[in-house]
Amino acid sequence: MTDVQTTEVDPPWEGLTGADLHAACMRAARAGDRQAMDRLVLELTPLVWHVARANGLDRLTAEDVVQTVWLALFSQLEKLRDPKALAAWLITTTRREAQHPFGRRAQPVPLTDELAESMESTHPAPEEEAVRADRDRRVWRAFLRLPHRCQQLLRLTVLAGRAEYQLVAEALRMPRGSVGPTRGRCLESMRDLLAHEGGSR
Repeated sequence: MTDVQTTEVDPPWEGLTGADLHAACMRAARAGDRQAMDRLVLELTPLVWHVARANGLDRLTAEDVVQTVWLALFSQLEKLRDPKALAAWLITTTRREAQHPFGRRAQPVPLTDELAESMESTHPAPEEEAVRADRDRRVWRAFLRLPHRCQQLLRLTVLAGRAEYQLVAEALRMPRGSVGPTRGRCLESMRDLLAHEGGSR
């Protein structure tokens, strides 16, 4: 009886963090430990949520994708070869689910002429929109000229935030301590590209 209580109080992932925590929870989940599954969901749902929302999904559709991703994981726990690669698997699977064309994105509601005339416009003035569109185009052109590794890193750090740098490091297979400095260098490169483009216009 004492051993059972100790196992419940001190699960095998107690005191672990990052990839080690995920691997321990995965092993326990494969053995049917519901608590391990709950811990994985608690730890990694923010990452799955950010990736879903970053793919242009509204809140309700993103919630559907998050559920689908977790169901996909728990239905094939035995197939994931490297438990320490769980974060990367979740990112890839969430992107795929978010881009699935059927039954995901809400269809637009038809707008009648009468309804359109009665609605106050929330769009910016044409001049403001032109400035914003031009700025966005220049930013994206500079972003797409960065090395692919920089593009990946910037996307993930924007999605996950500073608190989730460990997950970013695991997804990109790089030391956690190098995420911040590498991100800084990538942003500096992007600023240089923007400045160069601005000077040539």
